[in-house]
Amino acid sequence: MTERRYDPTRGEWVTFATHRQNRTFLPPADQCPLCPTTPGGPPTEIPAASYELVTFDNRFPSFTADPPEPSVAGDALTPVAPAVGRAEVVVFTGDHDATLAGLPVARLRALVDVWADRTTVLGRRPEIGYVFPFENKGEEIGVTLDHPHGQIYGYPDIPPIPAQEIAAARRYRAEHGSCVWCDLVVREEASDRLVVCGEAFAAYVPFWARFPYQVYISARRHAPALPSLTAPERDDLAHVLKRVLVAYDGLFGFAMPYVMAVHQEPAAGGHGDLTHLHLELSPPYRTATKRKFLAGSELAAGAYVTDLAPERTAATLRDVLSRETAEPNEAAA
Repeated sequence: MTERRYDPTRGEWVTFATHRQNRTFLPPADQCPLCPTTPGGPPTEIPAASYELVTFDNRFPSFTADPPEPSVAGDALTPVAPAVGRAEVVVFTGDHDATLAGLPVARLRALVDVWADRTTVLGRRPEIGYVFPFENKGEEIGVTLDHPHGQIYGYPDIPPIPAQEIAAARRYRAEHGSCVWCDLVVREEASDRLVVCGEAFAAYVPFWARFPYQVYISARRHAPALPSLTAPERDDLAHVLKRVLVAYDGLFGFAMPYVMAVHQEPAAGGHGDLTHLHLELSPPYRTATKRKFLAGSELAAGAYVTDLAPERTAATLRDVLSRETAEPNEAAA
């Protein structure tokens, strides 16, 4: 069963992909399906002895270009629709034990290009409404494969959170005549919540951080989507992202789990004045041994309660970076 069912009480679609219940779950390293296919070894998803970056269709997709018909009949109250769209895997490196933070800036720069290219290609498909690159890192987040990788979803519509951002930006523009994100970036650049400021992108703990060490990376100019970035801007995004990841891994002395997501203009366009390219990174830890769990207030009411002040966590991340005399692997970039 792969289908979407509409929740009229929230005005949102929920996707069901029951075949994913049987997807590969944390196999041993010698059986990893994302490692290179070595001579004499078992075949993997990637038929190459070595590689740097690879993208391919997810074997257990949430959305497909040709989904089956829904298993139940919908009606006017609760419509049902095929789960049309795309679900792709992006593998960052052939090294099973690597992390995105440990890769050279040049590899992150190539990843930005892959994100932008897939945004363009998938965004041209008539069934795609929103292209969403993301990475789930760490078993604490719920990954089913340890090998460093991300995903790109092509949703058939605009998902709820980006849709909320667009609606809020529309209200703000109507009231103030400007982009809410542009105004916020200027504010955050001059605040003690700033973590890293590059030529084209700024990284900061947002004023309203929902997770203790959450970081946003926002374009400093009004860039609506990844494909709109110039080559120097892509260079800077890779550099700023690298610095944030280095800060995360230096924070508690272990590779920090997180969810990283790219928010950009919907595929059909027409929202360029309202959407402002930004990345959101949300790690689950609030101390080296304590995690931020989403419980009653967050899951049931959608009202986040955060344990640490954004100003404090930003200062801590800056302190970590100040202790870094050189960025790992950056000399090889």
